[in-house]
Amino acid sequence: MNCPNIYAATCPTRLVLDRVADKWTVLILGLLADGPMRFNQLRRQIEGLSQKMLSQTLKGLERDGLISRRAFATVPVTVEYSITPLGQTLASTVDALRIWAETHISEVLDAQKRFDEAA
Repeated sequence: MNCPNIYAATCPTRLVLDRVADKWTVLILGLLADGPMRFNQLRRQIEGLSQKMLSQTLKGLERDGLISRRAFATVPVTVEYSITPLGQTLASTVDALRIWAETHISEVLDAQKRFDEAA
């Protein structure tokens, strides 16, 4: 198989980049890397994430094979999400982005302030 050209508009690897560049994906994978969680647990943990966006993101991650969904026959139905082995290979990579953001946020905010003052 030829190595894809990530810079070509038709490169299918861009679909993966779209997924992993999403902040909700980074946060969801980070939580699921620690163990399975239910839908409402994820929603409570990630402030600002709407029910609709959580549902869409989870479906996309499941479609990509990064997480799995398991339904339990309870009333109401209980659904649990867990990271797959493929998702685990990505989780450490995207967690590095979270760590970088936490480590360098003050520098980014300072740079934004300087830029805005100069404008």
